[in-house]
Amino acid sequence: MARDLKLSLIPLGGLGEVGKNMMVVRYGENLLVIDAGLMFPEEDMLGIDLVIPDITYLLENKDLVRGIVLTHGHEDHIGALPYVLRKINVPVYGTKLTLGLLQVKLKEQNLMNDVVLHTVKPRDTVNIGPFKVEFIRVSHSIPDAVSVAIQTPIGTIVHTGDFKIDQTPIDGEVTDFYRFAQLGEKGVLVLLSDSTNVERPGYTKSERTVGKFFDDTFRTAEERIIVATFASNVHRLQQVITNAHKYGRKVAVVGRSMVNVVNIAYDLGYLYVPEGTLIELDEAKKLPGDQVVIMTTGSQGEPMSALTRMAMADHRQVEIMPGDTIIISATPVPGNEKLVARIIDLLFKRGAHVFYESFSGIHASGHPSQEELKLMFNLTRPKFFVPVHGEYRMLVKHAELARGMGIPSDRIFVAENGQILEFTRKQGRVAGRVTAGKILVDGLGVGDVGNIVLRDRKQLSQDGILIVVVTINRETGLVVAGPDIVSRGFVYVRESESLMEDARSRVKIALDKCSERNITEWAAIKSQVRDALVKFLYERTRRRPMILPIIMEV
Repeated sequence: MARDLKLSLIPLGGLGEVGKNMMVVRYGENLLVIDAGLMFPEEDMLGIDLVIPDITYLLENKDLVRGIVLTHGHEDHIGALPYVLRKINVPVYGTKLTLGLLQVKLKEQNLMNDVVLHTVKPRDTVNIGPFKVEFIRVSHSIPDAVSVAIQTPIGTIVHTGDFKIDQTPIDGEVTDFYRFAQLGEKGVLVLLSDSTNVERPGYTKSERTVGKFFDDTFRTAEERIIVATFASNVHRLQQVITNAHKYGRKVAVVGRSMVNVVNIAYDLGYLYVPEGTLIELDEAKKLPGDQVVIMTTGSQGEPMSALTRMAMADHRQVEIMPGDTIIISATPVPGNEKLVARIIDLLFKRGAHVFYESFSGIHASGHPSQEELKLMFNLTRPKFFVPVHGEYRMLVKHAELARGMGIPSDRIFVAENGQILEFTRKQGRVAGRVTAGKILVDGLGVGDVGNIVLRDRKQLSQDGILIVVVTINRETGLVVAGPDIVSRGFVYVRESESLMEDARSRVKIALDKCSERNITEWAAIKSQVRDALVKFLYERTRRRPMILPIIMEV
């Protein structure tokens, strides 16, 4: 009977986008989840804090989920877990640092006592239902990153997670080429591989190249040095601390997420800090500028981040001074380029020396370029290939690369979130679709903001709102007060008195018509008022504010 069962791969996130990575492996009545990440909102998602995958499919098959395995501790791979584990309580498997970062999130959500966490090491193998899962060391921009090899009765799946081929990693832990080659020798049924940098030819630079830039800059800087980078890039933080110590500088950490990561990485032994190097910000303010380094968040120009507040002179403790050296050690995530450019301009205006993306050696990606992706194909020699972790054009490019490596077109699947990819030992096909998409998180609300709310927010942000207040006698139906008009984000009332007066007249005419026709339903009266104002205001202003009639009875 088992021979008739098929192996399915169901992406719930991470395809056609960079972020909210989540892949489901299904064999019979058993589901295994790889990663559960979040994505930061796009420009048109006004007021949204986070975006997480739609897990309707998992909820519908709640009793079949055997566990969640994690490749590494970045937000786009673990950020959605508190929301998922609140609804599906299953064991979670990950390396020490990955679970350390996850535990902070679970404590914040009061879930720590409810979730079973299993710490694994590279080369460990665990049995999860019918799946035999092996963890394989890879290099990335965070320590303890792994690929996963999942042995199933149909064949072996290799999911690379995020990786790069770094021959000189900061922690000395080189990618386990030998294990990938062994798997390739035995036979890999499906390879799922990171597509983020597929458009870049050649090789991704080693993280050590950034250390050379830091060394040169720290040696010559005359005032404070402020380094903004991703909080989770522990290797980058290590290089900042190492160079600060080398040149007699103390390091202060600013930004909640960075403080958390530094504390966790230090406690777990992933960050070496010479005694006396880390100090509080209050102490740093008392030292001469040439003895201070500040590590901060905000490399993506996020509006509420520490670097952004410093640039806008809005930070309570750090003010940018002429002569400060500021290093933005990160590449802008697609869509953040304008935010980052604006912050750089503001920092220059404050007299700082700013080093950013266009400076060679300031940042090294954590993802593989084309030659590294080719090496992964040659090591694993898969029968089928599914590009993952990338926007749609990246997946297509990766598919082209795979064809160039000799994988036939009918064995390459450029999939979309929600598609079911079904495999036997000899064949693969698209076998349908499940519910998949975006769940928007706004404050404490998860999924309560949808397209209609976003549309309203967009209209309010573009054309403002006009509130019409009318008081009507309940018995006679006659207007006893108003109409009063309140405008926000549309026009300034004092400067547009004639427009407001004409608008009131139009409302009175609409109300009189309702009275003549004996219309007493509130909904109908509101509709008449709204219709009259929409047409009038568009003719006069070519704008369409949101119109909100309010009727009170006395």
